[in-house]
Amino acid sequence: MEAINVDNIKAQMRKGILEYCILSILSKGDAYASVIINELKDSEMIVVEGTLYPLLTRQKNQGLLTYRWEESTQGPPRKYYVITEKGRAVLEELDIVWNNLVKAIYNIRNK
Repeated sequence: MEAINVDNIKAQMRKGILEYCILSILSKGDAYASVIINELKDSEMIVVEGTLYPLLTRQKNQGLLTYRWEESTQGPPRKYYVITEKGRAVLEELDIVWNNLVKAIYNIRNK
């Protein structure tokens, strides 16, 4: 019988919802990558820059977010990511999907 790697299952679950989390964070205000990473870490959604940047690039290419450069008093200019109207519409859809998923899992677990 194959051993179950619970850590791998947890990592896959987190990976599947990271894009939703990124849109949720940006819906509250523009942010640069370090702020996004810190907010994810504060919520115990551990992620590293090597994981975050490809997701941000994919979301940008899909038109869900854009970015702007802003001068920083603490070093080089920072790239601030901004959710687009399309990103907000997708986030609204994902909110519905997430809420339905949570209800379905609750129903399954409590039957």
